[in-house]
Amino acid sequence: MSRSNLRPTGGVSSYEKDELNTLSRPQKLMTRRTALKAMFGLSVVTAGMLGAPAAAFAAKASQQTTDALNSAQAQLDAAQAKLDAIAAEYQELNQKLNETVGKIEEVQAQIDAKQAEIDAKQDQLASRISSSYKTGNSDILALILNSQSFEEFSNNLFYMGKINASDEQLINDVKTAKAELEQAKAELEQQKAELEQLKEEQTRQLQAVQAKQNEASSVVNSLSDDVKALMAKRDAEIAAAAEEERRQAEAAKAAASAAGGVSGSLSNASPTDKGAAIVAACHRVGSPGAGLCAMWVSRVYQAAGLGYPGGNANNMYWNYCTSSNKGDLRAGMIVAVSTHGSTAAGRIYGHVGIYIGGGMVMENVGYINTQSLDSWIASYGDIVTPRWGWAG
Repeated sequence: MSRSNLRPTGGVSSYEKDELNTLSRPQKLMTRRTALKAMFGLSVVTAGMLGAPAAAFAAKASQQTTDALNSAQAQLDAAQAKLDAIAAEYQELNQKLNETVGKIEEVQAQIDAKQAEIDAKQDQLASRISSSYKTGNSDILALILNSQSFEEFSNNLFYMGKINASDEQLINDVKTAKAELEQAKAELEQQKAELEQLKEEQTRQLQAVQAKQNEASSVVNSLSDDVKALMAKRDAEIAAAAEEERRQAEAAKAAASAAGGVSGSLSNASPTDKGAAIVAACHRVGSPGAGLCAMWVSRVYQAAGLGYPGGNANNMYWNYCTSSNKGDLRAGMIVAVSTHGSTAAGRIYGHVGIYIGGGMVMENVGYINTQSLDSWIASYGDIVTPRWGWAG
């Protein structure tokens, strides 16, 4: 099979697209501290599930990610504390408003009770008068028709001498009760008006605090997303570093017998302009994420002004890597294998880095790593012979 038939059509592979989608997927909002603490706990468990040897526990995330996570967590804690204080204030205002409404209800009940009391006495008096009318007392009828108010009626009835002692007492009771009602009602109405005014003020305060609470909650949600994203990034870096430590440990054991078919000695030739541009770009281009070694190489070449090679590591291996002789290796060339046994993804997609001269290779393993060419060959040359060449 000729290498020209294996040349990729360009663009990002489906594997790399899946990785990018995973990295960019929106995170769910988590606003509770307990959830965040649980996430921290899971991070430790995740590192332990990698199956790496004890030495892998020395793996760390980059200082930049660690500092960013610590800063975001501190901001989240401060925002959460502010939200907790606002929530406490909101709760207190709700309690006060509830007390005010309760007092308004109590005052209204007292007003209603007073009114019921006077109504009952007036009903009793009306019943007595109705009874007298039914027995044919025309004077009572005239008295009712000519009276303009209850007070006038009761006065006229008294002065006409049409009442007995019990009726007189009843009329006096109604007058007294009504006078007391009017006085008590006036006082209660004033108290109710003051309580209604207090209720309006407390409602405005409640609305203002609720607005502050919504704003603070939004800040906490946003910071929670930041912390979660940084935690995921930190865990990915730790996992990648642990895997790299494991791979290098295995490579050290097999270094003597893992030459992988590579021959020759490195040349001391100075880098070409093309190679120098690629090496310089290696130090500028950051990691696009774990599992995206070929994408990083393509971006480095693009940053060096040499186009975008595209494809997976195995595509680059078959299309661009033409030599396994160290004497042909020049700074700026890609160094690749089409498959290796270190990871499941590596068996399918291989691995690729860039030779930067001085016997060193730079690569993306979730972060930008630099190691010796011999170590790289020992790590990845377990199935096929590592080869190199100019990409594109």
